Amino acid sequence: MADGGGGDESEELSDKQKAEIAKWFLANAPAGEIQYVAKDVRSILGDDKIYEMAAAEAFPLHNKAHLLALEMPNRSGDVLIATYGELDKNNYFDPRTAQVATVDHVKQVCTTVRPANDDELPSPYIEDFRSTLDAELSKYVGETYPKGVCAVYCISGKDAEGPGADFEFVVVISAVKHSPQNFCNGIWQSIWNIEFKDNMQFVEIKGKIQVGAHYFEEGNVQLDAKLECKDSTIFQSPEDSAVSITNIVRHHETEYLASLEASYVNLPDTTFKDLRRKLPVTRTLFPWQNTMQFSLTRDITKEMGIGK
Repeated sequence: MADGGGGDESEELSDKQKAEIAKWFLANAPAGEIQYVAKDVRSILGDDKIYEMAAAEAFPLHNKAHLLALEMPNRSGDVLIATYGELDKNNYFDPRTAQVATVDHVKQVCTTVRPANDDELPSPYIEDFRSTLDAELSKYVGETYPKGVCAVYCISGKDAEGPGADFEFVVVISAVKHSPQNFCNGIWQSIWNIEFKDNMQFVEIKGKIQVGAHYFEEGNVQLDAKLECKDSTIFQSPEDSAVSITNIVRHHETEYLASLEASYVNLPDTTFKDLRRKLPVTRTLFPWQNTMQFSLTRDITKEMGIGK
């Protein structure tokens, strides 16, 4: 509406515009916090129809981006909400149990499961490589990430019946730590493309690691760290290939975690100094030599186990 003096005009947003804005906030919610964001967004909109329109689009995007793990109703394990296992919007293939899970994205639950069809499964030759690698990686993930989940998908060459064919796996690792009562949530994600090149007797490995954390006590601090890496090994038997590939994954992830820990140790001399003036408006120097008195440094140090 316009004022009497011919000032600026403002128009009411359309339902579609409101839904797009709501969708953005939902899709970009930090790990483990979308349900809290959804409650606030729904309250602000004051219109269930617009909210449901936004949620129907945003939740699947958010769940796939965060590699959400949902427990299957028959207690056979967890299914990862990942693009690599997506059969359609609500159905996801779990390669370990050879089942297809139907999920409710908004409620973030798995509702039903069914056995996978023959055309959804890899050949026995490919499954031998896939399941052996999955077993080896599961041991590594279980030892390294307290709440970690992993899956190995065949994304190319799944119908190969024997030696002589190339094929490709994708390894997905997801680990979360939700502690909203302590104002802190975090997620570790890594995706590894494993290309088996039979004619060259060579396995090429490409990894992408992403770490996210959100600390929101008396403020809003977010970490978004990423790393890409490459490696390779020789084409071997399923058992030997699984051990070799797992060792490579372990090496790169351990090395990256160590570099993150080192950066936290150096926070007082680097990042914290860049966040503050050398002489604040209080005219009192910031105590760089003793930042442990501040809760952010204490909590990060405690969560990472640094100094123990």
